[in-house]
Amino acid sequence: MAKRQQDNRWRRLKDLVRKHGTPLVTVSRSALLGQLARFGEALGRVKPFYAIKANSHPDILKTMVAGGSGFDAASIPEMQAALSAGAKPKDIIFANTIKPAGAIAAADKAGVDLMTFDSEYELDKIAGGALGSRVIVRIKVPNVGSIVELSLKFGVEPADAIPLLIKAHKMGLRPAGVSFHVGSQCTRVENFIQALEMAAIIVADARLKQLPLEIVDIGGGFPIAHFDYEEDPFAPIAAVIAKEIDRLFDPNVRIIAEPGRFLVGPAATLIMRVVGKAIRDNKHWYYLDDGVYGGLSGMIFDHASYQFQVAKAGRRQLSTLAGPTCDSLDIIARGQELPELEIGDIVFVDNIGAYSVASATYFNGLAPPKVVMIP
Repeated sequence: MAKRQQDNRWRRLKDLVRKHGTPLVTVSRSALLGQLARFGEALGRVKPFYAIKANSHPDILKTMVAGGSGFDAASIPEMQAALSAGAKPKDIIFANTIKPAGAIAAADKAGVDLMTFDSEYELDKIAGGALGSRVIVRIKVPNVGSIVELSLKFGVEPADAIPLLIKAHKMGLRPAGVSFHVGSQCTRVENFIQALEMAAIIVADARLKQLPLEIVDIGGGFPIAHFDYEEDPFAPIAAVIAKEIDRLFDPNVRIIAEPGRFLVGPAATLIMRVVGKAIRDNKHWYYLDDGVYGGLSGMIFDHASYQFQVAKAGRRQLSTLAGPTCDSLDIIARGQELPELEIGDIVFVDNIGAYSVASATYFNGLAPPKVVMIP
């Protein structure tokens, strides 16, 4: 049965290559909706606001709208993309704590009135361009063990959250809540527990000071199983998060999140072809038509570790994969056990929907992979 499934998949990949060429990224609508459903089942109180930065392809955004997701926009172009996909302004959070003054005014004009901040300077800009907006203070929380530590750049000390919310109120803004981010691809549940406890203290203190905060934004960082994990790490972490939310926050507090990788990561496959081969240091080198400047850019910008598969059987030997550019940085993987490949053979990578084509370039004049939606 396993071999039959493998052969069927190879046949589908080859059909896609014949129809669309390579490099190619396929995104499954059913997988996107499946991840949304899985998120909802595991974290029932938490409304997802898809982090557009992970992958802003228009059809992905339309699928997210159809699945009932909100959107985390970090810029006006991302906001406009969500609105063009059918999102309502009330379902968008401008979740960048450093926004140009013009972007704040544009968000206000578009009807998006929920924004994050983490400094007095940002409050000045928001009050100047979007008076009356709802504002969420982002706090600094532990990012221990996360692949990308986001608290290095963002977040106020928790002790400063209440004074800043009081100042926001005095400036004519509406303090709405508190947010945090435990770091990208977080597999340490203690990060979530500590952050939720900090947020709960702030919510309770704010209410004592007549600031009835209504929202707790638990950010992103929900892990998927493509970084060499033996098991999917999401389920046990989500169970703890759900329990802690019910323990710490009464039903009147709205809980939202900003998942990106979790929703789109498992839904996509990158398909490449061998365009050259050589023997170097007594090992086979295979040169592919995509690399770290294209769909594999997550290896550089996202610290991603991918599993390379081939649509071919045979005795395996240690080999090296390299990209198509004339830069030595563009060496994709060494020590890969692969059957001997020929020019035109297919190499593919699963779980590559997030932070891949989103950060791809046109280096050497080579275009990023084409994105095709599949059922």
